[in-house]
Amino acid sequence: MTTPSDDAAESAPVPVRVVLPADPLLGTEQQEVVARLWKRRQTGAGWAYLVGLPSYRDLEDGSVEAAEYRVWVRAPDHVRPVDGVDYDQVATERLEPPPKSAVREVLGERRPSGWVLAKVRGGRGPARGVLHAPDCEEAPQGAPLLDVEHALSVAENPGTRLCTLCGCAQELTPLLSGFDHITDS
Repeated sequence: MTTPSDDAAESAPVPVRVVLPADPLLGTEQQEVVARLWKRRQTGAGWAYLVGLPSYRDLEDGSVEAAEYRVWVRAPDHVRPVDGVDYDQVATERLEPPPKSAVREVLGERRPSGWVLAKVRGGRGPARGVLHAPDCEEAPQGAPLLDVEHALSVAENPGTRLCTLCGCAQELTPLLSGFDHITDS
């Protein structure tokens, strides 16, 4: 839904330049005409402006009178400001902020993605290490972030442990050993 910036059903329009498209069939190039800006609306894809373009209409008695054709156009693609015009009084509908997710409220912010390796040097033999989530208390500061493929490759090394404090073991073990051991019971 939207929230109007002012309570007036329709405020007084202000001048705005509308960019008309080129028409290769008629041989016309892109043009700008001055129209009236009635309202502007923020959408998920940007801003839309309700403009009134000058036009004519036929009357039943065969005569013609001046009229206005109202249409929504994208801004700034199809509209340009007129120098010296104040647009602050134009009726404006802004998007409401998205509602806070109940899941996000309960769980908190998402943890950073990836894993880090804490190298453990102890005596002879192959290098040992512990894989951690980046926000783990035991994770080394400034260690390079490993994506899932690299983390699994490191985890397959017999000298590597998966930290249980931060949940690294719970996240990577099913990927290492497959999901076959999980049953419906």
